[in-house]
Amino acid sequence: MKASALRARYWRIVLFFARVTAGFIWWEVVLGRLGLRRLSNRTRSARNRRTAVRFRALAISMGGLMIKVGQFMSARLDVLPPEITAELSGLQDEVPAEKFAAIRDVAAGQMSLPLTEHFAWFDTEPLAAASLGQVHRARLNDADAAELGFGDVVVKVQRPHIQQVIEVDLAALRRVGGWLTRYRPVSDRVDVPALVEEFAATTLAEVDYLAEAANAETFAANFADDPRIEVPRVAWELTARRVLTLEDVSAIKVSDYDAITAAGIDRAEVAKVLADTYLQQIFTDAFFHADPHPGNLFVHPRPDAPPGAPRWTLTFIDFGMVGHMPDRLREGLREALIAVGTQDSARLVASMKTMDVLLPRADLKLIERATVQVFDRFGGMSMDELRGIDPEEMTRFGLQFRDLMVDLPFQLPDNLLMLGRSIGILSGICTGLDPDFNIWSTISPYAAKLVAEEGGTTTKAVLAEVGKLARIALALPGRADRVLAMAERGELTVQTPVLNLRVRTLERTLNRTNRLLVFAALLIAGAIVMATDITLGRWLMVGSIVPLLWAMAPRRRAHSR
Repeated sequence: MKASALRARYWRIVLFFARVTAGFIWWEVVLGRLGLRRLSNRTRSARNRRTAVRFRALAISMGGLMIKVGQFMSARLDVLPPEITAELSGLQDEVPAEKFAAIRDVAAGQMSLPLTEHFAWFDTEPLAAASLGQVHRARLNDADAAELGFGDVVVKVQRPHIQQVIEVDLAALRRVGGWLTRYRPVSDRVDVPALVEEFAATTLAEVDYLAEAANAETFAANFADDPRIEVPRVAWELTARRVLTLEDVSAIKVSDYDAITAAGIDRAEVAKVLADTYLQQIFTDAFFHADPHPGNLFVHPRPDAPPGAPRWTLTFIDFGMVGHMPDRLREGLREALIAVGTQDSARLVASMKTMDVLLPRADLKLIERATVQVFDRFGGMSMDELRGIDPEEMTRFGLQFRDLMVDLPFQLPDNLLMLGRSIGILSGICTGLDPDFNIWSTISPYAAKLVAEEGGTTTKAVLAEVGKLARIALALPGRADRVLAMAERGELTVQTPVLNLRVRTLERTLNRTNRLLVFAALLIAGAIVMATDITLGRWLMVGSIVPLLWAMAPRRRAHSR
């Protein structure tokens, strides 16, 4: 690619963001100092949307890394306004195909041999064309097929000059990031250079096809004992840094619901298996497929499978984008999963601190109040039920926690963002497969498993957990009194019918809740201890009857305080 074309590309990117930055300073700083803050606030959403539309047009026209930048920005819900992320969310990595002659030259150069040396047939029309590369179907010659054990393959080839384009685009983005570090309203809120480097690392890993091949084999090894999961095999002799040759495992797309049903496969079971695989990827393997869109997931019918073997398999392809879970992040997510499964708002906030996603200025009490409201209202609902919620209700929730929603005190690490994106896509796929799919029913058993593992199998560990539950139970009256006192003084700022009702009924139900909590703690502890100490387990389970009967006893009029 000519140097002049690369320079023109660089300055086109830089000047676009320069105009965006200048406009931001004018509207958000200058007009504010001129007493026109209301005008700025009133027009902000429309201006953000226009900026996103212009960037989308820029990305589509330039291709290369810019489309990836748009996709990255669409996932940055933590640092970008919703008008921008929403506009960019539908940006597809689909561009006009490169001429086959250029693709053939890249592939042959990487293999150091003409394609005819290894391939009996090579489709000149791409199966898919993306900004960084494109994919072609091919068939190995008989000798290679016999050696590898498969003949039909897909060959992924990078576009010519893409490495130069990536270097230029990253240089332009780094220059823009340097500008923004000098602007305090941005630098205090977002570490832009860090975001650019996260994006750079992800992109550079994605264009290393040797790494992608290794990722595929790592994923396959993690699920080697699960006959329901399939991963394409790598033709290593025909793979290099810019060319990747894989077994062709194409089957029914996971989004082709009619074809899955026609094959006699239970779609709800497919959704369950898919969700289960991600729980393993995240919490057991610490390594997950970060691009689970329908084009990368297939359902493969196995009508001739031997007795006892699965009648279908779930196939994952395209491991260019994977996520890794560092120990601290995995521990925080593990805690978050338990918190969601048990609807424990305090534990959820603590997990956020563990994952280092909260900025120092974050109001922990406000976040905890918000999570309590979310659990109370939305806990246990299926995705279909969540989609059916009245938008006005969601608006009221947002107004209730206006400070939290307007200025979210989060900045998420890249791996966590990829995980969030993956889970979002995954939820949509699972709901499409099974309209009654309930993410809570999937998470809760796994959370229960983690809770059991957390406590271990020793009596001492279980009793310690019981002690914590008992202390919580004993503390409830005092906490409730404080909430009631705040309400009486007008210091309880959350004003919703739901919360008001809870405040009014809290005093009447507190004692019963306290006793039921003690009952549940003893019963669960007894059931767990039974595995190692039958006598103690029985005593705990029998003892749980006392607070249960106490809770069921007729209520007496409370004494005035």
